[in-house]
Amino acid sequence: MTPISASAPPLATTIDDRMENTFGPIVEFLEEIVFFAVPIGGADLPILVVWLITAGLFLTFWLRIRPFKDLKLSIGVVRGHYSRYSDPGQVTSFQALATELSGTVGLGNIAGVAVAISIGGPGATVWIIIAGILGMAVKMSEATLAQKYRRIHQDGTVSGGPMYYLRDGLASIGRPTLGRILGYTFAACMMIAVMGAGNIFQANQLTAQVINTTGGADSPLAGNGWIIGLIIAVCVGIVIIGGITSIARLTSRMVPFMAIIYVGCVLVILAANYTAIPSSFGIMFTSAFTGEGVSGGVIGVAIIGIQRALFSNAAGVGTAGLAHSASKNRRPAEEGFVAAWEPFIDSVVICTMTALAIIVTESYIGSESDGVALTTEAFATVHDLFTIILTVCIILFGFSTILAFSYYGRKTAGFVFGQSYIAERIYDCVYVVMIVIGASVSLDTVVRFSDVMFFVVTVPNLLGIYFLAKVLRNEIFDLRRGMHTGTIPVVPKSERSTLLGKPQSERQN
Repeated sequence: MTPISASAPPLATTIDDRMENTFGPIVEFLEEIVFFAVPIGGADLPILVVWLITAGLFLTFWLRIRPFKDLKLSIGVVRGHYSRYSDPGQVTSFQALATELSGTVGLGNIAGVAVAISIGGPGATVWIIIAGILGMAVKMSEATLAQKYRRIHQDGTVSGGPMYYLRDGLASIGRPTLGRILGYTFAACMMIAVMGAGNIFQANQLTAQVINTTGGADSPLAGNGWIIGLIIAVCVGIVIIGGITSIARLTSRMVPFMAIIYVGCVLVILAANYTAIPSSFGIMFTSAFTGEGVSGGVIGVAIIGIQRALFSNAAGVGTAGLAHSASKNRRPAEEGFVAAWEPFIDSVVICTMTALAIIVTESYIGSESDGVALTTEAFATVHDLFTIILTVCIILFGFSTILAFSYYGRKTAGFVFGQSYIAERIYDCVYVVMIVIGASVSLDTVVRFSDVMFFVVTVPNLLGIYFLAKVLRNEIFDLRRGMHTGTIPVVPKSERSTLLGKPQSERQN
């Protein structure tokens, strides 16, 4: 995609144009600072990409990640077998899982994968999968530490997330000054970061899809995306007033429904093109390690795939810590075993399915479309009705992601401004306004801004996790031993929560 030019037409004819001309140069400035790169193999390798992959590799081996061996344990935690309704927290493990998945399984999978393929070719998908597998250990770390160092207030509400385990966790191992610096740096950057991938990108692609399905360039909404953004902003504002319980209640119902619809449509597309599936996998793996047609070859493809994987599953960004810190339980590592599956579901399963739908239909060949428009072309090869279904999915995915990230932003704003109710509400207002901006600017500008801010927050977050590696490993290993030996008992059914939060005993009555 061509970067926004500094010599863009000086005269803006629409509100959308004016927003683009204002926002574009700011993104260019930030991009030059954050994505400092070194030339390797004909590609510019951003130092932050190396930072992310190194952390994923280290934590995978340090925690001895064994996803399928620990699957039974993870399912038990999600179903509430080890936590009581009376345990401290505001949501169940399932609701925390749904909230985080609603923020990651969404337009990053639908539009983000399409962006990766349009730039890096089918091979970018393989690097998304690799980054997703490495991301499992990272999310396990974030959720576990967030639970360990969270704060339970007298009214039962919870404050937790990377800023707390950075500040309080590092203080507990004798590094209070570093902890405060990293904690406040993370929170301040995260306040802005969530407005990228979790807000303006979602609003942008949701708006693009609505315009495409109402006539494209001939649509009365073309050039007036701010109108759609305004409608989204009003709806989001109504929901986020209720806080995490309101968001979790809605997303825990929306996520399974929208995932089933989307996956079902992709399976139909794959079934209609089943003969092309084996060759499509071959194309993915061949181009992943040859980088044909991509600047920088295999390194260029890898960079694109890893960037889009981070954008999609958010491993290293800290969102898992924010979502799972509010869960009901007394053993921090429980949430780690739940959160570990989020990158797998997101990047390994959903992203791969989207990529296959685009590749088997050959929609990416010769197409000038990118983002959600490219995925729409793949869906349209089966039936025009699929375009409408995809539009519904995009609206649900985008809306739920905006809701989840609004909570993350509010909690980090609360940390920075001392849990001030007024400050959090002001932040909510700014967050809602950014939806309108996201609906108005170009996809290129939105993707670049989102990447910049997402990568920035990984620096303090992962640095703190390195320092807390021994604490983290002890928590994970102790829980494994306790559950496998039976010293951590299963909670009686009458004392458990249901998946959606009510006591089991109340449901039985």
